[in-house]
Amino acid sequence: MSRVGKKPIQIPEKTTVTLANAVLTVKGAKGTLTRSIHPTVKLDISDSAIQVNIPDQDRKTRAIQGLTRSLVANMVIGVSSGFERILEINGIGYRAEVKGKSIVFNLGYSNPINFDLPDGIDAQVDKNTIVKLSGINKEMLGQTAASIRSLRPPEPYKGKGIKYAEEYIQKKAGKTGTK
Repeated sequence: MSRVGKKPIQIPEKTTVTLANAVLTVKGAKGTLTRSIHPTVKLDISDSAIQVNIPDQDRKTRAIQGLTRSLVANMVIGVSSGFERILEINGIGYRAEVKGKSIVFNLGYSNPINFDLPDGIDAQVDKNTIVKLSGINKEMLGQTAASIRSLRPPEPYKGKGIKYAEEYIQKKAGKTGTK
């Protein structure tokens, strides 16, 4: 049985949740998110909590229940407090700066890379090497962070590149002389 799917989702104050025609809309202090809900899942919305219910207990339906509960919980957290992802740039001469709605990266290539941020994602650069991304949509934030990381993934010998702040790069030993 899905343990995640059975947990109720608490609705913070100043957050409204509405369900119409299998489309869930969550409005909060930071913005509004909408998502279509799978037809096998039923949402029971009260004043202070959301409960995700399913009609039968087969394996696929329980998986959809847990997924739906996680997605709805991320929507509620996103519109009330938001999400943040931090990236670190390591390497001599590697740096970033925000210009309007884009980030310009100097990552050791012959030309700088201009990365346009999607709508709903904000960026802030500290000390030219720490990029802080924030937004209300957790999926879009994670995809944006992964796209930025893929511009120059960290390499295992010196650790140069873009990595997540909580990521640990296990370094390999280099070549040794034969004498």
